[in-house]
Amino acid sequence: MRYFKLVVQYDGTDYAGYQIQPDVLTVQGELEAALGRVLGERSRTQAAGRTDGGVHARGQVVRVEAERPIPVEGLVRALNDTLPVAICVATGDEVAGSFHPRYDAIRKAYTYRILSRYERSPFLERYAWHIESPLDLDAMQGACRHLTGRHDFSAFAAAGSNKTDKVRCLERLECRREGEFIEIEAQGDGFLYMMVRNLVGTLVEVGQGRMAPGVPADVLASRDRSKAGPTAPPQGLFLMRVDY
Repeated sequence: MRYFKLVVQYDGTDYAGYQIQPDVLTVQGELEAALGRVLGERSRTQAAGRTDGGVHARGQVVRVEAERPIPVEGLVRALNDTLPVAICVATGDEVAGSFHPRYDAIRKAYTYRILSRYERSPFLERYAWHIESPLDLDAMQGACRHLTGRHDFSAFAAAGSNKTDKVRCLERLECRREGEFIEIEAQGDGFLYMMVRNLVGTLVEVGQGRMAPGVPADVLASRDRSKAGPTAPPQGLFLMRVDY
């Protein structure tokens, strides 16, 4: 048996998330179907994370098991010739069988994009949350400073999350303007279900003046999801990188 580490990129718009689910289109389903056609065998895969429907990835990491003796360069090339246009393999490496893309990860980085202007765009809104009203970037950045560090992020986890340990280290949370976009970068040792989108929704409440910049600190301390902002829509979120 041989093992490969693939860095996979995808436009998640038309997929019900990364993980295989019955009767819906998923990134994992498309990837494993392509692997079956390329390798002539059923190949098991494991991923660094399960992105939700509509969420994109520039650096999803997937481990592939294969019995066929194929060079990694040939595997990458053949997959890219077979996969749908919304999915591609950026790089590939052969790894030890002990490698696990989720449990061996030490850090993940996400970027959330907001199209911050009055006019909407059919060419941009698949990849950004369109907000017409101006956002106070300084206030949002001020709120970020209250949220970084090691904390219990229960207030920013999806309601009904089955994770009992909700302590995570948010190493970096920053807002910046890039032309007509506001980009929010989140980097940490791990993220709870919907955590990044809930953080973004809360920062937007601050940017719109509905929440003072210091309030997210109180929300964090409360561990109460109902006190945080709404969940940001999925299309602005990108899994950028997984570090090992």
